[in-house]
Amino acid sequence: MIIKGFSISLYKIVKSMVLISLLFCCPPLLKAQSSVDGEVANPRTEYKADPIGIDVAQPRLSWEILSSERDVWQSAYQIWAADTVEKLKTGDNLLWDSGEILSDQSNQIIYEGPALNSGNRVYWQVRIWDNQNHLSPWSETAYWEMGLLDTSDWQASWIEPNIIEDITQSQPCPLLRKEFHITGELKSARAYVTCHGLYEMWLNGRRVGDQVFTPGWTSYNKGLQYQTYDVTELFEKGENAIGVILGDGWYRGFFGWSDKRNNYGDKLALLLQIKIEYKDGDVEAIGTDATWKATTGPILKSDIYHGETYDARQEMPGWNEAGFNDDDWKDVKVTEHSKEILFAQIGPPIRKIQEVKPVEIFQTPQEETVFDFGQNMVGWVRLKVKGEAGTAVTLRHAEVLDSAGNFYKENLRAAKQTTQYILKGSGEESFEPHFTFQGFRYVAVEGYPGDPNLDDLTGIVIHSDMKVTGSFECSNAMINQLQQNIQWGQKGNFLDVPTDCPQRDERMGWTGDAQVFARTACFNMDAASFYTKWLKDLAADQNENGVIPHVVPDVLTNGGSAAWADAGVIVPWTVYLCYGDKRILAMQYESMKAWIDYMQKQAGEEFLWNTGFHYGDWLAFNTTRSDYPGATTDKDLIATAYFAYSTSLLQKIAQILGKENDAEKFMLLRENIKTAFQKEFVTPNGRLASNTQTAYSLALAYDLLPDILIENAARRLADDVREFRHITTGFVGTPLICQVLCDYGYTGLAYMLLNRRRYPSWLYPITKGATTIWERWDGIKPDDTFQDPGMNSFNHYAYGAIGAWLYQVVAGIDIDESNPGYKHTLLRPHPGGGLTYARASHHSMYGKIESSWEIVEENFQLMVETPPNTYATAVLPYAKLDEVRESGKFLENAPGIKQFYQESDSVIVKLGSGRYQFEYPWVK
Repeated sequence: MIIKGFSISLYKIVKSMVLISLLFCCPPLLKAQSSVDGEVANPRTEYKADPIGIDVAQPRLSWEILSSERDVWQSAYQIWAADTVEKLKTGDNLLWDSGEILSDQSNQIIYEGPALNSGNRVYWQVRIWDNQNHLSPWSETAYWEMGLLDTSDWQASWIEPNIIEDITQSQPCPLLRKEFHITGELKSARAYVTCHGLYEMWLNGRRVGDQVFTPGWTSYNKGLQYQTYDVTELFEKGENAIGVILGDGWYRGFFGWSDKRNNYGDKLALLLQIKIEYKDGDVEAIGTDATWKATTGPILKSDIYHGETYDARQEMPGWNEAGFNDDDWKDVKVTEHSKEILFAQIGPPIRKIQEVKPVEIFQTPQEETVFDFGQNMVGWVRLKVKGEAGTAVTLRHAEVLDSAGNFYKENLRAAKQTTQYILKGSGEESFEPHFTFQGFRYVAVEGYPGDPNLDDLTGIVIHSDMKVTGSFECSNAMINQLQQNIQWGQKGNFLDVPTDCPQRDERMGWTGDAQVFARTACFNMDAASFYTKWLKDLAADQNENGVIPHVVPDVLTNGGSAAWADAGVIVPWTVYLCYGDKRILAMQYESMKAWIDYMQKQAGEEFLWNTGFHYGDWLAFNTTRSDYPGATTDKDLIATAYFAYSTSLLQKIAQILGKENDAEKFMLLRENIKTAFQKEFVTPNGRLASNTQTAYSLALAYDLLPDILIENAARRLADDVREFRHITTGFVGTPLICQVLCDYGYTGLAYMLLNRRRYPSWLYPITKGATTIWERWDGIKPDDTFQDPGMNSFNHYAYGAIGAWLYQVVAGIDIDESNPGYKHTLLRPHPGGGLTYARASHHSMYGKIESSWEIVEENFQLMVETPPNTYATAVLPYAKLDEVRESGKFLENAPGIKQFYQESDSVIVKLGSGRYQFEYPWVK
């Protein structure tokens, strides 16, 4: 079966069919008398349900359509928007009535009402006409609320605690407070908060919001997020009090190597403003100013790398409530920090997502008491303890045990990952850290009074609160564990920034890791706003020459490596493909263009990028064989391949954005690079200068070879895989190799790589007990010794990029590039590898997509589902047209099927939305 050859023409055919159906199948828009089978559901604004505090001038609105029928799609929509729910109900004095818009678009519809001001709340709802001219009921009422849109809206002042500190070391966390009086009846109250460092906020003794690690990590000196909270219900008539704790965080804590700290500044600061609206129409603002007070409290130190020390004896009950005596507290200092760089939170907040109970307590050979949580996770431990005042309980965190069963921490490098709690001695006490997180499976407990039990420690998992959108399962239990490891790796490393690892003294937003994993990430979770926020920082940290840093936010101050910096093009393109987000392309366009211009200058008139520093195929397979030096791919080959690939993507992006002159320029540039690549790296018989799996995967995936040599190159790749019987790729080649093998008819070899259990392979770490993806193929070697502790993370998602292949190829859910966001879904499962079933689902912007196949006795069963307002093309592998049945019917009698035909050894079926069950004899 040759999928690659047929797919391009298929896209064109399907696209033409859609245009024809829109022109001729939609009846005129009439006021329908009947209701649609389902309803409009899940209305969202900028990817979020009812967000408050956004600063997008023209937010985009999206919704889903529910229906149990087949072939349901939207022919028109109408949106109402108003400043009150009452106006929305009556339709009077609306802010915006879109009218009846003839369109099948239900994703990213731009608000076109009047310009909005700071704090404006807009209520909206939508109804749709379907392809049978049925009119749906109005959707449930949704809303969004604007944040502070202008610098002048910030009436509060930046303040710093007037406390003497040693800025070379971790310091006690400052506490700040302010009391104020409320007399009238409140209508609403909003708090707008940010800081230098990290903050936790209380109002009248109650925690404000459920987010942690606010305001998040950005390129602080260029852009700083603020959060908006609805605090109406937290106010009391009469005296009220605000309390805030500040932590070092990424801003000034130890971050980087060689005990580096104070990356963005050496003083913590707070900016907080509360807008109070009274029922009588009065408005009052309360904010940070010179009247606030500050001191330090029980958090003696809290550092991202090193952990937290908390002395409960120094707690001050009531410090965040009215009436507390703060006479001995210090004053604060009003400072002049920029408000021009403030912007509303874009990405999902970091939250406590789940709890994990330990599965075992044991004594190591070195007589340490260790809790095993059974899962490598990221977050912290909640401690429950009872004992005398002054008793210190120490918790040390690690990912693995050594071969003797002892606690192993050498791979943490300088990171201490240690929490210490000093008891106050008042009965049972409970403690969670505030401004630190650890990567761990095992916790060593020291100083615990008495014998701890399993209930005394609870693992708290934190990450950016992204909706889980993907699932994959098959008949191979180890592959299912691989999928779980991939998902846990994503949870552990998506903490406001896509980091490389969560445990050692690094935890940075490495661009190379981010770009190779982006497609998998978008299958597993709704990562659109997460990447949108991160890409804003990427553009901010890009220098005047167009160089994109190695890490974003940039705390290393260097960059420009091929494959790493190409995240600036590949990640926006991936977000566009997965979510149909055209705006992200426009927002990042100048950044992408600057990066291509930089590469072009480096490559010069020869169009070969053979200068500068590059990471290459990072951590590719190496060996002790004397006749094989290792799978080393020349860095100039990799750099030139990425130069071509990013240029080809930018050509497409320019066309999408209507920049025809740029598109033509980039097309010519890409052809020149391709020609130069062939002259420099390709022999007349299709052999590459670097005869490695990565080199062939790049050349084939990025279309860098002459047509007459493509099959030869694919065969060379296949021969190399056959010879080694294992993967040899590193970070660059690993995401590509299985897809390339399948594209050129070597699906069996791709499955062989997937199923392999010996080193090197994806399943080998599972045989060693892995519950996340490792940084290296052999983090723990076959002899149970460790790889170099200087770089040996056991939670490192890059090799988890195989996850996209599980969804796209094994289960068969893929995107039509010409209809992004799964408007048209390609359902092309590739059974093999000894699997008897595989199933995957993905919740797209339109709703749930599912592909599930199973071999039952001698029949192949394929169930597929696509949501209303989308369509699909299913490829039934190894099928004969006259033998295929859908729900027991011949294809010509099955509702929802638009077209079907035989192509080679597959049957192609074009489907309207809905659920379909295909079955035919399996004779492969």
